[in-house]
Amino acid sequence: MNKEETGMKTDIQIAQEAEMKHIREVAEGAGIAEDELEFYGKYKAKLSDELWERIKDREDGKLVLVTAINPTPAGEGKTTISVGLGQAFAKLGKKSVIALREPSLGPCFGIKGGAAGGGYSQVVPMEDLNLHFTGDFHAITSANNLLAAMLDNHIQQGNALGIDPRQIVWKRCVDMNDRVLRNIVVGLGNKMDGMVREDHFVITVASEIMAILCLAKDTEDLRRRIENIILGFDYEGKPFTVKDLGVAGAVTVLLKDAIHPNLVQTTEGTAAFVHGGPFANIAHGCNSILATKMAMTFGDYVVTEAGFGADLGAEKFYNIKCRKSGLQPKLTVIVATAQGLKMHGGVSLDRIKEPNMEGLKEGFGNLDKHIRNLRYFGQTVVVAFNRFASDTDEEVEAIRRHCEEDLKVGFAINNAFAEGGEGAADLANLVVETIEKKPSAPLQYTYGENDTVQQKIEKVACNLYGASVVTYSSASRKMMKLIEEMGIAHYPVCIAKTQYSFSADPKIYGAVNNFEFHIKDIVINNGAEMLVAIAGEILRMPGLPKVPQAEHIDIVDGNIEGLS
Repeated sequence: MNKEETGMKTDIQIAQEAEMKHIREVAEGAGIAEDELEFYGKYKAKLSDELWERIKDREDGKLVLVTAINPTPAGEGKTTISVGLGQAFAKLGKKSVIALREPSLGPCFGIKGGAAGGGYSQVVPMEDLNLHFTGDFHAITSANNLLAAMLDNHIQQGNALGIDPRQIVWKRCVDMNDRVLRNIVVGLGNKMDGMVREDHFVITVASEIMAILCLAKDTEDLRRRIENIILGFDYEGKPFTVKDLGVAGAVTVLLKDAIHPNLVQTTEGTAAFVHGGPFANIAHGCNSILATKMAMTFGDYVVTEAGFGADLGAEKFYNIKCRKSGLQPKLTVIVATAQGLKMHGGVSLDRIKEPNMEGLKEGFGNLDKHIRNLRYFGQTVVVAFNRFASDTDEEVEAIRRHCEEDLKVGFAINNAFAEGGEGAADLANLVVETIEKKPSAPLQYTYGENDTVQQKIEKVACNLYGASVVTYSSASRKMMKLIEEMGIAHYPVCIAKTQYSFSADPKIYGAVNNFEFHIKDIVINNGAEMLVAIAGEILRMPGLPKVPQAEHIDIVDGNIEGLS
C-alpha cells in the first residue's frame, strides 16, 4: 500500500521520527569493530580497507536478489520490499544485511523523488542518503571531469600525444537531469579558452568511473581499471588511455574514500551496506561488488537489488556482476503489482485502480516472461506481490493462483510499506523455506565469453527480450570491428535500453515478441571491462519532467520536506 491510500505519514516524516541507533551499535550488531569504521557523524560510516582485508576471503551469507516486472508509472516498490525483507529476516531471528545502491540527485529532484525505500521500510538517515550522503557521487563526478579537463588541457598545451579532437569519446558528467548539456560546444572564446569542439555530458551514474567503482575489487584494481579507460583516438586511429595521459594516480586519489562501502541502517535498525549507484537502463544497475561481498560476510541472509525490470537489472546482475565476482544468488524475488500488471495488459494509467480482471490476466504475460528468463539463468524464483488498497481480493487471489498453480512459483503478499518487517514476514518465511528446499542452481549465463560481440547482443535481445532480428547502425558495426581488432571482444555486453518495455520502444508494454531491435552505437568501457550497446533512443543524460519533484522540496524550520 502507499501513503496516499492509507492516510499514513509521508516517507520523510516516518524517517525523521525513526529512532536511529548510533552507527557503532549497528556495526557491533553486525560483527564490525569500531576501529574498522570511518565515521561520518552519528549515523553513517564507511567501512575501512582493514575490514576488507580481514574478511575478504569469507562469504558465508545466502544472497537473495530482488528484481521486478517492467516498471510503470504506478510504481513497483522494489526497494521497499528489499528493505522490508531484510527487516523481516531479522524478526525471524536471522542475521540479515541489505546491500543497496546510492540514490542519484537526478531522479531525486526529477520524476520519482528519493530512493531509500518507503513507509516503514526505509534506509535512514533518509535525507542524507537521498542528498549528498558521504560524497561518493561528488567524488565520481570530480574524477570524471578531471579527466575531461586534463584531456582538453593536453590538446591546448601542444597535443604531444596527437589526440584527434574529432575522436574524443570521453564525456563530462553531472549528477542532475540536465538535457541541455547532452550536446554542447566547448572552447568558444579566444585562443586561450581551448580548442572549439563538440562535447557531451552524461549523468554521473552513466560515467564509466561509476561502473569501475562498482566492479573494482580493491584500490589497486580501481587504479588498474582507471589506467585502462579509453579517452579517444589519435590521428592514426589508435586508442589512447588514462595511462597515456599520466593522471591515473590523481583520479584514484579523488576516489580513495569513495571506494569504501557505506554503512547505515533501516528504520528498524537492520544494517544496510549502501554503495555505488548505476542505473540499469544505461549502466549495469547494481551496487558494488565490495559492498555485496562484505554484506555476505556479516549476514546469514543478504538482500540486494538490481535496477528496473528483470530484463535490465537482473540480466546485468547475472551476466556482468556475478560473472566478474563469482557471486551465486540462492534465490531471486520478483516484485509485481496488480496496477502494473493491468498496465501491461493494456489498461490506461487513469483506469488501473479500477477492478479489471481481463486487463489483469492479459498483463500476466509480462510477469511470466520475466520468470521464464530468470529460470533460464538457473534461478529459483518467488513472487512478492506489493498490495495496494485499491486491489480487490478477487484480483489478488487470481494472481496467487496463476503464480502457484500455473507457474509453480512461490507467492507472498507484501505489506512492508505500512507494517515494516512484520509486513514482509510471509515473504521472508517463503524465501527461507524455498532456499532450504530448492536453492537456485549454479548460474547459467546468456552467452559465453568467447562469443562475438554480435552473438552476445543477439542472445540477450532474442533469447531474453524476444526480438526476432537485431539491426545495427554503421557506427555500431564499425565499433564491433574495432573491438575485435583490439582483442577485447571477451568483455560482457551491457545493453542500454528503455526500462519500460522488453523492446527498445518505451510505449510497448506487456510481453512483446518478434520485434526489430536496433543497436545505435557501442561504447567501449575498457576500464570497467564491458561494452555498452546503446539501443533505440535511450539517453544517457535524462531530462526533467514538466513538474519536477524539486518544486515540492523545501526546508522549513530546519526540517527538509518533500523528499519521498
